[in-house]
Amino acid sequence: MESLLFLSHRIPYPPNKGDKIRSFHFLKYLTGAYTVHLGAFIDDPNDWQYTDKLNVICSETCYLGLNPLKAKIKSLKGLLTGEALTLPYYKNQAMQDWVDSTIRTYSIKKVLIFSSAMAQFINETHDVEMYVDFVDVDSDKWRQYACSKKGLSAWIYQRESKYLFNYEKKVANRAKVSFFVSEQEADLFKKLAPEVSRNVTYFYNGVNSDHFSPELSFVRPYPANEDVIVFTGAMDYWANVDAVKWFAEEVFPHITKNYPGVKFYIVGSRPAKEVEALANNAVVVTGTVDDVRPYLAHAKLVIAPLRIARGIQNKVLEAMAMGKYVIVTSAAMEGIHYDESLDISVCDEVVDVINQTEKFLQKNSTSMLSNNNRQFVKARFSWEKNVSQLVNLMRE
Repeated sequence: MESLLFLSHRIPYPPNKGDKIRSFHFLKYLTGAYTVHLGAFIDDPNDWQYTDKLNVICSETCYLGLNPLKAKIKSLKGLLTGEALTLPYYKNQAMQDWVDSTIRTYSIKKVLIFSSAMAQFINETHDVEMYVDFVDVDSDKWRQYACSKKGLSAWIYQRESKYLFNYEKKVANRAKVSFFVSEQEADLFKKLAPEVSRNVTYFYNGVNSDHFSPELSFVRPYPANEDVIVFTGAMDYWANVDAVKWFAEEVFPHITKNYPGVKFYIVGSRPAKEVEALANNAVVVTGTVDDVRPYLAHAKLVIAPLRIARGIQNKVLEAMAMGKYVIVTSAAMEGIHYDESLDISVCDEVVDVINQTEKFLQKNSTSMLSNNNRQFVKARFSWEKNVSQLVNLMRE
């Protein structure tokens, strides 16, 4: 089979968070069509134990440790070099040497870049076709962050938005094809950078609906007869932190006045200090769990109150695949075309979130299973279908 170089900013395993879910499934399906050489950083020491999982399916691998704190310090070099801080964050000579050697040794002609920062390891001397998965318009995410900050933080984030966007345009101009996680993300990038829009497209995420299924049995992780509202996600990710803080502080206290027995569970790895501080008699912060499915299966309601978001939220699709009723903000539903047939409430204002949450809490638990939500995900978000489109595109 033809060789393919796959470069990812983070090891694509385990598939337990947004970007790693997408990168793993892309890698998994591409190994059926190519001999894959994988280069990736490992920014969580716990992930070193999973390298053998990928070594089995890849022809060759290169894993390099990345210390987030040291990388943040190194990224400040961008202030002096006039580049986006994201680039020196990942800049690494050992990775560059491995990429150069691998392309030369195996006469590689195709490279898949997962996250635009990894494109810095491909230069004009490499005679390759470059396919770039931007996933989201990251530069616009930094713009959103800037709007919620003040002082030096706001300036840094605004600068990163500007400089990263300029870099994204250069990468898209070099790439044979650039793609995003949704039609909305692709359209936004085309609008912002029309000069490179000719080769921009999108491939949806997918959900393993056999894995996320209400037909499976799970041991209840909550106390008996406890009504639970649950949020799932990596809890060191700032957008998730902001979401649960907003819900726990601005929304949930109003709900517990009328429903004093309801509990809000925040389920996800590496909770930030701001998240841990939310824990009280009514709010539970679990930290890392082996499997989020029991927490989804036995919750009365799933909530995704993200105020800053780009692309498609896997947490929403997984909850829908489990047949759960979901309350989301409009930001969390960006990229997911929905209609009134679904058991989803989309609302952004505090009073509306309160009203919709209490409306669902009034329902009998036995009726809180949405076949509409599950069938919607099964029909539109299949990994096999979406990744096969990528493979076909790369073979053209």
